[in-house]
Amino acid sequence: MAKIPILDFSVKAVSDNETRRELCKQVREACESHGCFLLTYDYETVSSKLCQDLFIAIKALFDLPQETKTKYVHPKPYRSYSGKNPMIPFYESFGLDDAHNLDQVQAFTNLMWPHGYPNFCETLHVMSSKMAELNFVVLKMIFESFGMEKHYESHIKESTSLIKVMKYMAPPKDSAIALSAHRDKNAITILCQNEVQGLEVETNDGEWASVVVPPNAFVVIVGEALKVWSNGRLEAVRHRVVISGKEDRYSCALFTMPKEESKIEVPCELVDKDHPLLYRPFIFSDYISYFVSKLTDDALEIYAAI
Repeated sequence: MAKIPILDFSVKAVSDNETRRELCKQVREACESHGCFLLTYDYETVSSKLCQDLFIAIKALFDLPQETKTKYVHPKPYRSYSGKNPMIPFYESFGLDDAHNLDQVQAFTNLMWPHGYPNFCETLHVMSSKMAELNFVVLKMIFESFGMEKHYESHIKESTSLIKVMKYMAPPKDSAIALSAHRDKNAITILCQNEVQGLEVETNDGEWASVVVPPNAFVVIVGEALKVWSNGRLEAVRHRVVISGKEDRYSCALFTMPKEESKIEVPCELVDKDHPLLYRPFIFSDYISYFVSKLTDDALEIYAAI
């Protein structure tokens, strides 16, 4: 089991000045040492009913006929319906840009349920908005920890989001790698899951360790865009999903990322004699195109390392 830091993001902890300063320090330390942490919250932040409704809605989505699910096709990578792939036979997913925009979620809902499913639309929209807000809180704390508060607003203006809903089918026997090892390419990810565990992270010694996520917690994961911005101080952790048992696993991840045309570069304030420049500037969409064409684990180092 991985000893991932568990950080309290209750309303009281985030709003109290003294507690917040300590939390900023803990967030940075977790992102530097582990590349991830568990974020616990209270009912005022996200209600248990909202989480329950979310996974009821996600299950209903994946229970739709295959011909309905395959109607969702998107020109960008990692958005279209993915399923029935012999390389990842226990995995299905949908990706939706800017799900905090109600019109976007409504259009997707109408495609899947032409006669309507208002509960799905409302639940996914509300949860997406709350997860995005939490991502912004985490990002702001990271900026504050570096003394870079003045850059936060411009950074957010250059950000967008992608939400993915995923199903990991219970394997017929033993256990199986349902989603292979990878590093997220975006800035920061927040992940919500049902009660079925399966997430694993790679430790500093190269071993795989299970992450047990409590019921009232999200997982926060650092992506490569944030690793570059921090000049390598923050770690983009490799992670995967291993599924076992008889129950299906459902999860929902909100990826905060730079807009396609945004330039990813290390601020001059984060370069000094102890931290020489590690990455050249690049356009985010150019790197994603490169990665999709190569699908190699060390794509970032090949593409942008100095």
